Formats: sequence, structure tokens, C-alpha cells
Amino acid sequence: MSGTPKDIDPASELREDEEESSLPEMDLNDAPAGTLAAGRAAIARAVKHAPSAPGVYRMIDAHGDVLYVGKAKNIKKRVTSYTRPVGHDSRITRMIAATVTMEFVSTATETEALLLEANLIKRLRPRFNVLLRDDKSFPYIMITSDHWAPQILKHRGARTRKGQYYGPFANAGAVNRTINALQRAFLLRSCSDSFFEARTRPCLLYQIKRCSAPCTEEIDFAGYSELVREANEFLSGRSKAVHEELATEMDTAANALDYERAAIYRDRLAALSAITSHQGINPRTLEEADVFALHQAGGYNCVEVFFFRTGQNWGNRAYFPKADRTLGPAEVLGAFMAQFYDDKPSPRLILTSHDFDERELLAEALSIKSGRKVEVSVPQRGERKDLVQHALANAREALGRKLAETSSQQRLLKALAETFQLPREPRRIEVYDNSHIAGTNAVGAMVVAGPEGFRKNQYRKFNIRSTDMTPGDDYAMMREVLERRFKRLLKEEPRAAAGAPEGEPSSPLVGEAGGEDAGKKVEETLGIIGEISASPEEPEIDFDSDDASWPDLILIDGGQGQLKVATEVLAGLGLHYLPVVSIAKGPDRDAGRETFFVPGRTPFKLPPRDPLLYFIERLRDEAHRFAIGSHRTRRKKDIREAGLQEIAGIGPTRKRALLRHFGTVKAIERASLADLSNVAGINAETARKIYEFFHEKAAQS
Repeated sequence: MSGTPKDIDPASELREDEEESSLPEMDLNDAPAGTLAAGRAAIARAVKHAPSAPGVYRMIDAHGDVLYVGKAKNIKKRVTSYTRPVGHDSRITRMIAATVTMEFVSTATETEALLLEANLIKRLRPRFNVLLRDDKSFPYIMITSDHWAPQILKHRGARTRKGQYYGPFANAGAVNRTINALQRAFLLRSCSDSFFEARTRPCLLYQIKRCSAPCTEEIDFAGYSELVREANEFLSGRSKAVHEELATEMDTAANALDYERAAIYRDRLAALSAITSHQGINPRTLEEADVFALHQAGGYNCVEVFFFRTGQNWGNRAYFPKADRTLGPAEVLGAFMAQFYDDKPSPRLILTSHDFDERELLAEALSIKSGRKVEVSVPQRGERKDLVQHALANAREALGRKLAETSSQQRLLKALAETFQLPREPRRIEVYDNSHIAGTNAVGAMVVAGPEGFRKNQYRKFNIRSTDMTPGDDYAMMREVLERRFKRLLKEEPRAAAGAPEGEPSSPLVGEAGGEDAGKKVEETLGIIGEISASPEEPEIDFDSDDASWPDLILIDGGQGQLKVATEVLAGLGLHYLPVVSIAKGPDRDAGRETFFVPGRTPFKLPPRDPLLYFIERLRDEAHRFAIGSHRTRRKKDIREAGLQEIAGIGPTRKRALLRHFGTVKAIERASLADLSNVAGINAETARKIYEFFHEKAAQS
């Protein structure tokens, strides 16, 4: 669905059943570029090649960037309406003025056009469309089917493994809580296949009655298969039937005086009751539904989504879509939902807080996509109305918190600009740090923050590649990281160098093309999964300022030496105008006593308990956390690839004994000294070496 179901004012839009009117006579080829007249002329030229069929159109600017993606039942009639001289609101007027060419894709039906439009919007991220900002995949519960003893686990990402998937859940915490409860109710294993095959005795989960231990045949194949069937039945929405079956089995065992077996069913029933009753809001008549509620305030939008499956509340999540302030709630919600279900399965019922023009079309598209009837409705009374009102209250509260957090963040960014004498409040802050152990597995890390907080999808790690540097040379590692980062940025976005102060040289604009060249560039971008940044006009408080790729401030974790390296690298690349600050830890690495180094200024400290100091510490600590995590991930990968030979005293025989006992290297890493000492052939001294190898604290520069 496009940024607004009706792209232009209804008074200026052609009726679908009207005869196509002739285009206005235009001889505007000499109109100045970027004006409304030039944009109308470009659209008029494109209309001559537009098909009179359902499909999707893309409006493209002089740089080849997509401004807007829209769909229409008749592309030619829809696009023709943009050439009219009057009747457009300010957003559409700006969009028309920036257009230099258009591209069209025909589809068999309007439903196909809707699905294609949502896909293109998510890929191309046009500046004039409503954009779904948080596209993180949802976690699911999976019960595998490629092993004789199926495993229950949390899953996120592509569904490549055979099994049953249940969800979505709003977050990983909701999945983990549900899996824990399901293990108590159905006693399914959660261990990996390699760990399962290596077991010779039941693990702790069997002892605490959270697994039936099929690994050591504490339960036979038929019995375990019955547990798997019950779990699939429960997660498929037949929870009442499963509950009744267990109650019947408990009564049968009790009547036969088999109280031990009856107690097992009693405990399983209690676990099931905990799952179904532990809800913030528990619908009585809904088995499967998603609830969408949108609240607008101050020109911003919040969409709260609740997920109900098997009659249970599986969590909720708040979204803050990027949309023009002139769009109403119906337009924003309709566009948001089409993108939301572009790569997610839809339930049988979808409840919304606002009606929108293409609600029935969306329902038809989702029905075709899922292969079953999907209903999209706006409830007016009863429990369904109560659920929507509950979601709407949550949306109102979430947007209030977001606005308050953003306002506080703005004050901190303003103080940051004043303290470090920046030309404006930073919209993008990049923080750099390194992590290594005696120079091994060295990793550089970059975290990004802005007005809306940390932007984790823009974090980057750099595996140090140089082979001629001295191991542990922090200066050389920082030099490599900064050179790689900004050389690539100069190559990918040289136009951003125009952000230099007046009088500084800037790189020429690249990719300026119209007509066929622009269309060719757009076609190339369709194969790229990711986001194509635009450059929207930014409001004073903006949730969406993450489009910029160039930093307004660079923070380095280090002292005078790291600052010198950073300034040399930036000067060598012609980027000496980028502000850079280094943060040296206080005596004994005490937080709150940091010293700040800025080029051309005397080092200084901020007052203790200063909110700005806490803010900078939080930025620095996040870079520290990400760097250590990246280092440990790389180190563990090397350990897995090299086996255990890096540990002194571990040869092939002891390696086989460890893997036979624990199953995986990860399990060995988690093992205690006592557990390691119990392995055949591992004495106390060797166990200590293994334990220290895995638990040695990562050194941090």
C-alpha cells in the first residue's frame, strides 16, 4: 500500500470509470529543474508510455533515487492526475517538483500490485511513502521434524529447517517464557542434536522435570511421539482438547491407584494452566488474531501491535513509522499494515483501530498469499472492540514515552554540541573501540547513536587484517579501522563531503542521471536487500534522522595517542573538518573521572554527576560492549575451527573424551571445574587450564 491510499486530493484524481482525458498541453522542457512545472513536464512525458492496466509506478529524482512508490488499478489514469496544475497538497507538490522520470511495472490484478508495492517500499524506502522503520524479524517457536526425537527451540529468520513453526511472538523474552512453560507441560527436549547423541545419562532438565530424556531412553519412541503430538495440538489452537485429554489421563491413573503417574499429569496440567492464564489481557472468544491500533500526536505516529495465538496473548510491540505529518491515521495505518505482512504470515483475523479505503483489498491480498481466508475488520462493540481500545491505550502511552525520551535526548545532544563546540546538534554520532587478547582475534567496533538513541542496525565490526603490525598495537588497529570506514564512505557517498564548512573542497555529486540512466539505476537497486537512504527534510525532533551516513561527531575510546591517529587519518582523506573527540578513562579506570581530548583545546573533564557525562559514558560503554562481544564471537569461532588444540595438554585423545562427555565445544565452555574433572583422562590441572582458557577475561584497550 502506498504512503497514502489516495495519493492526491480526491477532487483532482480521475475516476477509474471515466474516459481518459487528454493530457494538458505542456511545452515545459525549458522549465528550470526542480520546479513544479519541470516535474509536471517529466510526468507528462512518462505518461505516454504508461500502461492502462493494474500495476506499480515509481517516481524518480535526478540522482536516480526513488521518491515514491504507488499502485493503481489503471496506471495511466493515476499518473495522469499528477500532471494537473492544481489540487495537490504540499507533500504531493514537492514530490512532483522533484520528479525527473518514472518507471512502471504491470501486474495481472490490483491485488498483485498491492503486494509488489509493499515489497518495493520496504526495499527502496522512498522518502514520500509511509515507511515501516523497525523491520526486525519476529521470533517463533519451532518443533523440529527431522529427528526421531523432535526438539523444541526458539527460531528467528528463514524457515529452512523441517518442522512446525508457531508465532509470531513480540520478543525473545515471550518466546523463552513460553518454551520454559511448554517444557514443563510436554517434557520435550531443547538440546542440540549433537548434545543429544552424546548423552550417556540424563541431564539436569530431566531431574527438574522439564524433559522426558529420550536421549537415554527414559521414555520410548511411542511415548515421546505422543508428547510431540500434544504439544503441536496445543500450539495449533486446540489447547482445550489437550487440557481435557490430560485431565482424563490423570483421572484414569488416579482411579487405578497409580498416584505417581497421576501426579505427573497433575504437574503437566498445572504448567498448561500457567501458560493460558499468564496474560496481561486474555481474550475469551479469539483463538488467532493480530490487533493494530494507531495513535497520532505532535505530527508523529505510533502503531501498537498485539499478537494473539491459541487464545493467548503472545506479546505486543510498538512501531513508529515514518510518515508525512499531513497524513491521517487511516492512510498511515493502511500503508503500515501492507508492509508489515510483506514477509510475515498473517492470522485469520486482523483487527484495526481505524478503517481505511483499501481494507478489503488488503484482506484479499493476504488471503491469496496465505492460502486461507483472512478477515480485516474494525470492531464496533464487544470483546474485539475492547482489545482494540486496550491496544490504542498502549499506543498512546508508547508515543508519549517516545516523545519524552526524544525530548530528553535532544537536550543532551544540544549540551553535547555546546561542550564540544559543534556547528549543530549531532544527528549521527559514531563511537569507535578495539578489543583483543594480546593482539589475537583483534576486532574494531563502531556503534552509532542519534536523536532516537542507538541505531543497532548500523553497527559495524572490523576484523583487523594487517599482518605487519605489532600484536596489541592499539594505535595501528585504530588507524586501520578508521581508514577502512572512511575510505569506503568516500567511495559510496562522496556527495556527503559537501557537508564540509564553506571554503572546504567537496567531492562532486555522483550518480546524477535522469531518463534511462535513472531508470537503470532503479532496476539495479531492486536486487539489493537493504535500505536506500533518502534525504527528507528533518523536523526539530525527528525519529527518522538515521538516513545520514556521515557522522556529525566521532568519539574515540582512548587518550591523546588515539586522537592523534584519528586526526591524521581524517586529514589524509581530506576530512579534517569532521569533529573528533577522544575519551580517556579516569585513574584506575574509574567511571566519572574521564578526560576529554579535543584537537586545538586543552584536555578537560566534565563535572561529576553531570547528565552529559553519563550520556557520553553510555555511548562509550556501548562501544565497549559491542567490541568485546565481537571479539569473543570471533575467538569462539577460531576455537571451534581449531578444535581444542590451542589448550596446553589437550591432544586428540583428551579432545575426543571431552566431546564425548559434553557433546559440543559450547557445552565444554559452560562447564564448571568439577564437571571438567569428571571427564575420563582429565586431571585437576588440565581441567583448570581448560576452564581458564574459556573464562579468561577479554582484554580491552
